[in-house]
Amino acid sequence: MKHMNSEVKEERTSNKKRIDLFLVPIVLIAAFLNLFKIWTDEYANAYYTAAVKSMLQSLHNFFYASFDPGGYVTIDKPPVVFWIQTISAKIFGFHGWSVILPQALAGIGSVLLLYVLVKRTFGVWAGRFAALAMALTPIVPAVSRTNNIDSMLVFTLLVATWMLFRAVRTAKFGWVLAAFAMIGVAFNMKMLQAYMVLPAFYVFYVVATKINWKKKIAFLTTATALMLAVSVSWAVVVDSTSADKRPYMGSSQTNSVLELAFGYNGINRLTGNTSVTGSSHKQSAQTEQQTASSETKQNSNSSADSSQSSNQRKSSSSQKMQAPGGGNQNGMFNTGNPGPFRLFQKGLSDQISWLLPFVIFSIVGLFAGVKFKGSYTTKQKESLFWLAWLLPVAVFFSIAGFFHQYYLIMLAPPIAAFAGAGAVALWSMYKQHNGWKSWLLPGGILTTAALQVYIMSPYVSSIGVAPIAGVGALGVILALVLAVRKQRKNSLTNYLGAAAMVVLLAMPAYWAMTPIIYGGNSMLPSAGPDSSSGMGGPPSTATNSKQSGFNGMQPPGSSSGNSSSNNQMQPPSGSSNGGQMPGGLSNNGQMQPPSGSSNSVQMPNSFSNKSSSSKRKSGGMNAEVNQKLLNYLTKNNTGEKYLFATTDSTSAAPYIIKTGKPVMAMGGFSGSDPILTVSKLEAMIKKGEVKYFYLSGMGKGGQSDVITWIKENSKEIPSSKWQSTSSSVQQGPSGNGTLYEITLK
Repeated sequence: MKHMNSEVKEERTSNKKRIDLFLVPIVLIAAFLNLFKIWTDEYANAYYTAAVKSMLQSLHNFFYASFDPGGYVTIDKPPVVFWIQTISAKIFGFHGWSVILPQALAGIGSVLLLYVLVKRTFGVWAGRFAALAMALTPIVPAVSRTNNIDSMLVFTLLVATWMLFRAVRTAKFGWVLAAFAMIGVAFNMKMLQAYMVLPAFYVFYVVATKINWKKKIAFLTTATALMLAVSVSWAVVVDSTSADKRPYMGSSQTNSVLELAFGYNGINRLTGNTSVTGSSHKQSAQTEQQTASSETKQNSNSSADSSQSSNQRKSSSSQKMQAPGGGNQNGMFNTGNPGPFRLFQKGLSDQISWLLPFVIFSIVGLFAGVKFKGSYTTKQKESLFWLAWLLPVAVFFSIAGFFHQYYLIMLAPPIAAFAGAGAVALWSMYKQHNGWKSWLLPGGILTTAALQVYIMSPYVSSIGVAPIAGVGALGVILALVLAVRKQRKNSLTNYLGAAAMVVLLAMPAYWAMTPIIYGGNSMLPSAGPDSSSGMGGPPSTATNSKQSGFNGMQPPGSSSGNSSSNNQMQPPSGSSNGGQMPGGLSNNGQMQPPSGSSNSVQMPNSFSNKSSSSKRKSGGMNAEVNQKLLNYLTKNNTGEKYLFATTDSTSAAPYIIKTGKPVMAMGGFSGSDPILTVSKLEAMIKKGEVKYFYLSGMGKGGQSDVITWIKENSKEIPSSKWQSTSSSVQQGPSGNGTLYEITLK
C-alpha cells in the first residue's frame, strides 16, 4: 500500500511539471489530420446528419435518435454519439463540420490519452512515439474526419483504460466501477463492438491487483453487473415503451433495440449472416456499397486537387462483389477473405498494418524472460493488457464475415502502444548487446520496411516507384548498418536508430493525409489514394474516373438526359422489370457495370471544377435535392405530416437535411425494415399524414406488398410537373423513380 501511495504522489508531482514540448508538434499533427478542411464536407454521412437535423427539433426525437423529424424510424445505432453531435450542432449551428467536430476532437484526444497511458510506465519517449504512431495510423484520421461513431468509441474506451490503470495503482474500487461503467457508455455508442476490450480489462485486473481472489471476483462481478446495467439502460427504456409512442427501431426485424444489438449489430457481424429474414439485411450491405460508390463521383470533382488526382481515383464499382467476407480477392467492401493473414491483405493492410511486424518484434522483446509463475513488473502487466486488447480484436477481423474497413480503428491503440513501448525496449536491448534480443531492433526494422513495400506495391500507378523503392532501400540499409554497428556506442548509432523510425512512419503519414489530399468518403471512410471512393483498395483498371459509382443513377426527380433503360436502376421484384436486385445488383450479388461508353455520363456542372463550389457534398446519399420536386411537394402539401414517403433513407436524407421537414423512409435505412403494413399505411393516409410517394428501384425486403398497394391505389404524377431535366442536378444512387399521389376518404 505504501508503494501504491508513493506512485500516486509521484504521478501528482509529474502532472505539475511543464508541458512536454515534444508532445506539442505531435498534437498539432493530429489536429491537422483530423480537422483540416472538415468544413468542406457539407453533409458528412447524410444518414446520420439527417438524424441530427431531426434530433434538434424535439426532445422526443433527441432521446430516440430518430432519423426523421416525424419520429417514424430511428437510425441503426444507439444514441450517445448522436446526442453529442446534436449538442455540437446546437452550439455551433447545423453544419457538416459541426457534426464532424466531436469525432475529430475525439481523435486528437485519443492521441493525448495514449501518450499519458504509455508514458507513465514505459517512459516519456515511449509515450511520444506511441502518440505519434496513433496520430499517423491512416484509418484514425480517416474515421475521425466523419460523423461515424468509431473515433468517439475508441476515445471512450481509452478513457475507460485510464480509469482501470488508476484503479490498479490506487487500489480504489470506485475507479474499477467507473472503468466498467464507461464501457457501458461505449456500448450505447456502438453496441457489442465496445465489449471487444473486455478480455484486456479482466486479464489486467486479475494479474495487476494485489488483493485476494475473493475480492477480485467480487469486484469484477459487481463492476460487470454495473456495466451491463448501463449498457442496456437505454435499450430497456425503448423496448419497454409502447411501439405507437416511439419510432420504429431502424434495421431491426422485431422493433427491438436488444435484437438489433445482439443480432444484426452483434453476432451476425462475426458470422457474416447479415440476413435475418430472407435477404433483407444483405440488401442493407448492398445499399451501403452502392451509396458509397456514388459518392466517389461526387468527391472526384469536389476535391481541391481533383485536376491532379482524377486518374488516381479509379472506380471500384467495376469489380465483382460477392457476399461479405469472401468470394473474390478483396471481399465485399474490400475487406479481404477470412484467414490468419487477412490483416496483411489488400484493402486492410494499408489502413492499419504498417507497423505490425515491428509490433510483433516488440511483443517478443517486452515479454522475453517472462515466467508463467512469479511476480510481474508493471511494464509486463501493462504489456499484457495491450496484448489482450490486440489479439482478440485481430482474431475477430481475421475471421469476421461482415465489417467495414473503418472498424479497424479498434486495433490502433494497442498497435500504437506496442510501437512506442517496443521502440524504447528494443533500443535498450540493442544498446546493451543483450544477446539474441539485440537483434530484434534491426529485424523489426527490416521486416516492417518489407511489409510497407508490399502494401504500397499495388499503388505504383498512383504514388510512383520512388517512395516504394525509397522505403525499401532505406529500410534494408538502416537495418543492415545497425546490425553491423551493434558493438559501437556513439551518437551516429543514435541518429541511425532515429532515422529508421522516421522511415517506418513516412508512408503511414502520407496515407494518413490522403483524405485531405484526395478527398474522403463520409459514409465508408478509408485512407489511401482511393480514399474518396470509400473502398480503400488499390485502383482498378477502369479507363475513366467518371465511371466511379453508378452512371445511370440520379436523385429523385432528376434526369441526365440519357433515356436508355440500361442506364437506369432496376425496380423491385414484382414489377415489370423484375429480376434485378435493388440498386443495380444482379440476383447473384454481383454489381452490374454501367452500359455505354466511359464518357456517356456528364458530371454535375456545379461540381465540375474546384472553383465552382467551396463545399463538398459527400453524404453518399443524393447530396442534393431536386428543387423542382421539392417545390411541387411543398406547394401541394395540404397539411400532411410528411412531405412525402419513399422506400428508404437514401432518398429521404437530403430532403430532411435541406428542409427539416418529415420525410418517411418506409423501410428504414435500406428499405428492408418490416415497419409498414398495408392497413397501417391506409390508416395514415386517411388521417391525412401522407399522400405523396416517391418510388424508385431502391428498397424491397419487407415492403413489397406495400409498394404494390401504392401503385394499385394511386395516380401517377406526370413527370413534367416535378422532374428536372437539368444535368446539373447531382447524381446519386436512387435512380429514376415515379411520384404517386394517394387520397383516401
